[in-house]
Amino acid sequence: MTSDTPPKIDTTIPHNARIWNYWLGGKDNYPVDREMGEQIRSFFPEIVDNAVADRAFLVRTVTYLAEEEGIRQFLDIGTGLPTHNNTHEVAQGIAPDARVVYVDNDPLVLAHARALLTGTDEGVTDYIDADLRDPAGILAKAALTLDLSRPVALMLLGVVNFIDDDAEVRNVLDTLLEALAPGSFLVVSHPVDDIDRERAHQVAAAWNEKGTPKLTVRTAKDVEALFDGLELLEPGVVSCSLWRPLETEIGEMRPVAEYGGVGRKK
Repeated sequence: MTSDTPPKIDTTIPHNARIWNYWLGGKDNYPVDREMGEQIRSFFPEIVDNAVADRAFLVRTVTYLAEEEGIRQFLDIGTGLPTHNNTHEVAQGIAPDARVVYVDNDPLVLAHARALLTGTDEGVTDYIDADLRDPAGILAKAALTLDLSRPVALMLLGVVNFIDDDAEVRNVLDTLLEALAPGSFLVVSHPVDDIDRERAHQVAAAWNEKGTPKLTVRTAKDVEALFDGLELLEPGVVSCSLWRPLETEIGEMRPVAEYGGVGRKK
């Protein structure tokens, strides 16, 4: 864990983690975040569906990896604010001895992580204050909690879209994946413009005018390319709402402009 120095929280600039928290019905946000959230929702009301689908995708993927693949280590980068069904809750609900390391660089996330991400007695839950752009630093700190010689699930939900340079994204992914053992998994979710290009970029423009960090929208094909060199699990990169939906959800879920996939390192 990081030091006990109280983090500095800027409540004058809307931040993605707090806006996302607002869309999910949370209370850990400020007027500036709610204003931005409502501005985006005014012309793209489906954004709330994106947030809900992304959280459901997290639950499904972590459940699958813990139950079906026996994964007991999770490195969740771009944690966001704790809500319900967080990675450690899902993983340790299935395997109490699961070890989970969260990574984020938002001071409000850091403040809440200390209080809420406690985990089970059998397992371990830790938090690293770091940026995705520093993969080597993340790995060095994560190795204090995770055994990188054993498979790890690398969770990158709604965070790669805050790096606009494709070459930098590739470098970050290559650095992280190279350090992980065969049998590890990469889980990614990312906003795409395949469903409605005009409004997707309208959302990004509105966000980038006032919000932080800056948002990049990619195509589903671009997101699929993030899994190059990995075994992409069925059904591939699809709308988060359609990635292995539960039997009770089949036929009721509609596509959202947040796509996700899971890949295995061979």
